[in-house]
Amino acid sequence: MPGPLPAPYDHHHRGGGPAPPPPPPAPQPIHAAGEFPPAMLQQHPQYHAWGGSFSYGPPAQAPAPPYVEHQKAVTIRNDVNLKKETLRIEPDDECPGRFLVAFTFDATVAGSMTVYFFAKEELNCNLTATKEDLLKPVTVTFKEGLGQKFRQPSGTGIDFSLFEDAELFKEGEMDVYPLAVKAETTLSIGQLSEGEEHKSQTPNSQITQAVFERKEHRDYHVRVVKQILWVNGTRYELQEIYGIGNSVEGDTEGNDPGKECVICLSEPRDTTVLPCRHMCMCSECAKVLRYQTNRCPICRQPVERLLEIKVNNKGEEQQQTPQSPPPPPSTAPLQQQQQQQESQA
Repeated sequence: MPGPLPAPYDHHHRGGGPAPPPPPPAPQPIHAAGEFPPAMLQQHPQYHAWGGSFSYGPPAQAPAPPYVEHQKAVTIRNDVNLKKETLRIEPDDECPGRFLVAFTFDATVAGSMTVYFFAKEELNCNLTATKEDLLKPVTVTFKEGLGQKFRQPSGTGIDFSLFEDAELFKEGEMDVYPLAVKAETTLSIGQLSEGEEHKSQTPNSQITQAVFERKEHRDYHVRVVKQILWVNGTRYELQEIYGIGNSVEGDTEGNDPGKECVICLSEPRDTTVLPCRHMCMCSECAKVLRYQTNRCPICRQPVERLLEIKVNNKGEEQQQTPQSPPPPPSTAPLQQQQQQQESQA
């Protein structure tokens, strides 16, 4: 039988000495604060993206701002405008104890002014005097012209001693206003075309609703609460636009300070933020900004809508389209409020 095979040749041990010791274990790395060894990372996979500032990964991205609607304003021609800052009451020299209503107004057509005390608004912007037995409405006709002065006829004014303070000094929403002035044109009725609906047969008008104020038993004052337009059978409510005066006045070059967009600082302002009514941006910046934020650049209030208002200077009046006739000097920007949608306001 063949013998056993010889042992394989040992290339490492040339002598008969003992075998060398095994190599030392590999050194463990020192982990900095916020780091974990691989074994721990495998056991806790939620820490893989941890960067030292957050416990369970980076914060989620902020949601995109809600979409903001961008609209273009429709120009409404206002034939008669009562300048609300001029509305006041004056003592009646011929009837001591009574006070007369006075104000300044502009009119591009002829019409009539009617002063109501304790008036309630009815359908189609008609006013009804709720205390007609004490104070009857007073109507005075006028001709066209700018800067006209109105003063209620003597003897027809109000005697405040006949009424309670609660009736004179009202706050908040109300159905009956202590004072109302209705400026009505005589133009629209005679210019009706055949086939027009009955609602268009109501003359165009402007209504100014106000309350009385008295501080520390001093003289009485008037504070305007609301102005309403009734044009071609549609009800509109006038609202102030903050900053539009800077866009209307000044040179046509747009070089006056305060007229430029607050975003690009170069283009003229033509876009109003609603509901805060700050006219502070150009239309191009407004289109970009509405996808980035829903806050007004001026007051930081939430934005519901953007209203683009093109203000035409003298050199641009010929560019008006028939659908947007140039307004008279006293025309103010309007926000349409349909009579049928009042319950949703």
